[in-house]
Amino acid sequence: MPQAPAEPADITDITDITDITGISEPQGSLASPSTPEGRRTRRNPYTRLFALPGATAFTVGNLIARLPMGMFSVSAVTMIAGSRGSYALAGAVTATGLAATAVVAPWTARLVDRHGQARVAVPATVVAVLGSLSLLLCVRYGAPDWTLFASYAATATTPNTGGMSRARWSHLLKGDAAAVHTANSFEQSADELCFMLGPVLAAFLCGTLFPEAGTLVAAALLLTGVLLFAAQRSTEPPAHDRTTGPARKSPLRARGMPALQTVFLATGAVFGSMEVVTIAYADEQGHEAAAGVVLALQAAGSCAAGLVFGAVKPRGPLHRRRVLCAVAMAVLMGLPLLAATATGSLVALAGALLCAGMATAPTMVTAMTLVQRLTPEGQLNEGMTLAVTGLLGGIACGAAAGGWAAEHLGAATGYGVPVAAAVCALLLTVVSGGPAAAAEAVSSARA
Repeated sequence: MPQAPAEPADITDITDITDITGISEPQGSLASPSTPEGRRTRRNPYTRLFALPGATAFTVGNLIARLPMGMFSVSAVTMIAGSRGSYALAGAVTATGLAATAVVAPWTARLVDRHGQARVAVPATVVAVLGSLSLLLCVRYGAPDWTLFASYAATATTPNTGGMSRARWSHLLKGDAAAVHTANSFEQSADELCFMLGPVLAAFLCGTLFPEAGTLVAAALLLTGVLLFAAQRSTEPPAHDRTTGPARKSPLRARGMPALQTVFLATGAVFGSMEVVTIAYADEQGHEAAAGVVLALQAAGSCAAGLVFGAVKPRGPLHRRRVLCAVAMAVLMGLPLLAATATGSLVALAGALLCAGMATAPTMVTAMTLVQRLTPEGQLNEGMTLAVTGLLGGIACGAAAGGWAAEHLGAATGYGVPVAAAVCALLLTVVSGGPAAAAEAVSSARA
C-alpha cells in the first residue's frame, strides 16, 4: 500500500495561456480531423492512444505492477492479525509503512527523474519485494514485533508506477493537450480499477488458500509488472541527470504547487474517511462482509466516469474545469450521508456511493493535469509522487477523523466527514486557482 510517475514531457508547451484567456485548447496533432483516421480517433480517443508504438506493451506491464498496490495492505492486516491476534498491531504496522512511503517515495521519484525509470525502478522494486517477503517470514516464524515494522517499512521503496506511466504518456504526447487529457483519464480509471480489484483478490487468496498467499502473489505481480514495464525502453522518457549542474529546487517549491498540495490533502481526506465510515456502517447494519463490495461500487463509479471524462474533449480554462469537478464532488458526497441517515439501507447506500464515486476521477484528472503543467522540466516523476504523498497524508487524516466520528457520533452521521472534506477541497480549489493560473502563464511565456 501506499498508494502513488529523458525528457519527461514539459506540458507547459501546450499553450497554457489558453487556460487563462478561455480560448479553446489546441487540437491533437496525431491525426488531422479531416482525414478518415482523424475522424475515427475523434470518435474513440483511446484508440488514438494505443495506436502509438509501444503504448500497449508498457501499459500492460504497468497494470500488472499497479494491481498489488491495492493488495499489500489488506494482505498484511489479514496475515498479521491472523497470526498475532491483534488488529491494533496490524494497523500500526501498515500505518508505519504508509508513513515511510510518504518520506521515501519522493526521493525514489527524484532518482527516477535523474537516472531513468528502468535503472531506478527495478532495484527499488527488488528492495520492496524483499521487504514483503521478510514480513511474511517474520510473521510465519514468530519473530519479534519490531521486525514486522522494519520489514514493512522497507516496502516504501516501491516506485510510483502510476506516475511513471503518466510520465511516458506526457513524453509521447508532448504538445497534444487533448490526448494528454485522455491519457490522464485512462490512468486515473486504471488506478480506480486496481484499487477496486486488489483488495478483493487479496481477501480471496488469504481466505481460500493460506494467510500469506496474498502477500506472495502481490510481490510476484509487482516484480513481474515492473520488469515488463522497464523492458519497454523505446517509450521511456530520457533521464535528466542534474548531478553535474546546479541543484534544482523540489517541485514542491514551484509556484502554485504548495496551494495545490493542500487540495490533495483535502481530497485524500474524502477517500480515507469514506472508507472507514462505510466499514463502520456496514458493521453497524450487521453486514460487515459486504463493506468491500459497497466500497468497490464507489471505485466502479469513479472508473467509469474517468473513462467517459477522457473521451470528452476538454473545453474552457483548466481552473474552471477544476472548480466544476470540485463542486460536483462536494454535492455528490452528500448522497451517502442522505442515504445513510434517511433510509438506513445498505442497498441505498451502495447506490449513493456509486453515484458519489463518479465525481472523484474527473476531480483527480484535472488536478493531476495541473501538477504536470506546474512541475519544472525534468522533475515530473517527483512532482506527481509528491501529489500522491499529499493524498496519502489526507487519507490517513480522513481515516482518523472518520473513525472518531463513526465511534462517537454514529456511522450514519460519520458520513458528514467526507462531505466536510469535499467542501474544504472545493474552497481550497477556488483559492488555489489564482497562484496556479499565474504559474501557468509564466510557464507559457517561457515556452
